[in-house]
Amino acid sequence: MFDTAAARRMMVDCQVRTADVTNPDLIDAMLEVPRELFVPKPLADRAYLDADIAIGDGRFLLKPMVLAKLVQAGQIGSADHVLDVGCGTGYSSAILARLAGSVVALEQDGGLAAAAKQALAAVGAGQVTVVTGPLTAGWPAAGPFDFILINGATEVTPESYAGQLKPSGRLACIYKPGPAAKAMI
Repeated sequence: MFDTAAARRMMVDCQVRTADVTNPDLIDAMLEVPRELFVPKPLADRAYLDADIAIGDGRFLLKPMVLAKLVQAGQIGSADHVLDVGCGTGYSSAILARLAGSVVALEQDGGLAAAAKQALAAVGAGQVTVVTGPLTAGWPAAGPFDFILINGATEVTPESYAGQLKPSGRLACIYKPGPAAKAMI
């Protein structure tokens, strides 16, 4: 039988901590959230691999280390209001919910949004509101936000989100204008 708790601990110890992720609240969140609930059932045994995991329609959950680095760089506080763009099945939203006061999880795919609602309910992430809409528009109705996380890579500067940030707000994304990508705040 697959020991998910041991796999989760190995993910954190061997992938996340070794990438200079030192925020104890973030580490605790990654140790607590069962990632296998956020991947398609046939891939549950791969939930803790050091890899992006396909969740359907060309979409992926970010590698745990990449997600952890982006979230840590965002310096999220317990009262922060967060927008999780492209939340997929909700794993990143579940992690963010352990750190922030409130999270709006934006997903454009109705099937993924439904999966996110179900998985987030299963882990008790009641401060997450899942909304459906175009990812490029953000969710200005719930803004302004202290932190915006864009899941996945973007080829364009995410200027459309600037008006949705508080004056001291931060946005984290993987910017890929060409063949090379880099994480940015």
